[in-house]
Amino acid sequence: MTTKKYSNGEITVVWKPEKCIHSGICVRMLPMVYNLQERPWIKPENATTAELIDQINNCPSGALSFIRNETQNEQ
Repeated sequence: MTTKKYSNGEITVVWKPEKCIHSGICVRMLPMVYNLQERPWIKPENATTAELIDQINNCPSGALSFIRNETQNEQ
């Protein structure tokens, strides 16, 4: 299954196109992040991490998920 990843630094948005049922919830909730006319079509830097997580949790197909990025502590 194809997997595409897009990061805002704090989380990585994972999109599995084959699972997508095109409900449009992502576009309606965060049009500044999900823009079908642009490439890449997902721009997670255009929303807060909390907004992204809330929207991803509303994806009915599970095509969108996220991974929390590891933070590097500088010594």
